[in-house]
Amino acid sequence: MANISAGLVKELRERTGLGMMECKKALVEAEGDIERAIDDLRKSSGMKAAKKAGRTAADGVVAVKVADDNSYAVVLEVNSETDFVARDDNFLGFVESVLAKAFADKQTDIEALMAGDLESAREALVQKIGENISVRRAFLVEGAVVDAYVHSNNRLATVVSLTAGDAEIARDVAMHVTAVNPRVVRPEDMPQEELDREKDIIMAQPDMEGKPQEIKEKMAVGRIKKYLAENSLVEQAFVKNPEQTVGQLVKAAGADVVAFVRIGVGEGIEVEKKDFAAEVAEQLKG
Repeated sequence: MANISAGLVKELRERTGLGMMECKKALVEAEGDIERAIDDLRKSSGMKAAKKAGRTAADGVVAVKVADDNSYAVVLEVNSETDFVARDDNFLGFVESVLAKAFADKQTDIEALMAGDLESAREALVQKIGENISVRRAFLVEGAVVDAYVHSNNRLATVVSLTAGDAEIARDVAMHVTAVNPRVVRPEDMPQEELDREKDIIMAQPDMEGKPQEIKEKMAVGRIKKYLAENSLVEQAFVKNPEQTVGQLVKAAGADVVAFVRIGVGEGIEVEKKDFAAEVAEQLKG
């Protein structure tokens, strides 16, 4: 039987709103895989969706530089261990120097980007500040019209590329993406395996039980369509004007959305969090 920590049960409860025993049972059956447990719970309870994972290992900032002619932009994530350092002028100065080089060279390979002076500067800053600092990732977005939006906390940013239009439209779309977090540009971009997974979940939900297969298939088609509309950028209601979709907004400017890149500080990095009392109790046991 998988060893399920109290922390894992707590995270699943926070993300699903379900009871402790139900969450623990789901985690045991999923052998400690929280995403699998969420899928299983959605199947059995009819729960619509779970909150995204809240645990992140890193602090830091995201930074963006857009070309004067709006033909390309670079977005970069640099991590520190604490929010305090992420606001430090020395740290922010280092971020700017890394961004300037990535932008000038159109370089997104972190190893190549950091080779030489920048790596030396990073090591010196680590010595001075006393925290680990890492340049985690960089993205280059090119196109006819490219612009970006960086949220005021410097922890979320989006770059958008359009076929035409102007920088203001691209920036508005980038702001929308930052706020709403679509999965793909248009419904047909959704990976098939994700659609298959969503259909499996829908077909296993309680209200499907006992219905003829053709009715279940019809219901599933409707729910998949709704899922795609909710998760595809061009189908979403525009945050500044919910009366029109993002697709309609862009079409009115004579353009199409080519691509977007949205990054948040610490996405996908997990750290084990223990509360201090539990840590002390553990040490006393040992």
